[in-house]
Amino acid sequence: MVIMNIVNIKKSYKKKNVLNNITLSVEEGSCVGILGGNGSGKSTLLSVLAGVLKPDGGSVDWMGQDLLHNKELRTQILGYVPQGNPLLEELTAWDNLLLWYDKNTLKQELESGVLAMLGIPEFIKVPVNKMSGGMKKRLSIGCVVAANPKVLLLDEPSAALDLVCKERIYNYLKDYKQQGGRILLATHDVQELDLCDKWYILKNGFLTPYEYDGNVHHLVGKL
Repeated sequence: MVIMNIVNIKKSYKKKNVLNNITLSVEEGSCVGILGGNGSGKSTLLSVLAGVLKPDGGSVDWMGQDLLHNKELRTQILGYVPQGNPLLEELTAWDNLLLWYDKNTLKQELESGVLAMLGIPEFIKVPVNKMSGGMKKRLSIGCVVAANPKVLLLDEPSAALDLVCKERIYNYLKDYKQQGGRILLATHDVQELDLCDKWYILKNGFLTPYEYDGNVHHLVGKL
């Protein structure tokens, strides 16, 4: 079993330590939830792991290779869906997807694959600038998984989405995990908490294990 080991990740902004020696592991077929209030550093952590931000220290071990210092391998292993919209606004869903898929594969995925599961055929001809937030998020995930990443880094993927969109994303992530995928998930969503196998709270720069038992009020008191 291949385990992604995140070891002693550090990141500071000016004099503020945002990430203090963050250490955790993500096993095959599992989802790890990162919980915390706004500004706690969840997005910073995922951005560092994805190679968007440079850390002040630490490593991400994958079969003896450090993903932080191997861009080619990191691109193969990790798929990153940030909070913001990474799509090309003037293009349709179809044209955005063509940047990631060849035409034959794209048609197959829209008919019976992951893109069908995400409900993307419903808005395949819609320009991104005319899409709802839920459509954009589902399309972003659809683009990222084109390369069949071993690990998904997701920054609040269902935030502010309607119930239908949340259900689409939840079902896809559940299926992805069952097929052996690994998920590192920054979330506030109660349904997504149930998807997780382990939970951590990020607060004041430190990551602490947390045992979520379904008691949301208790969790809120810890954030």
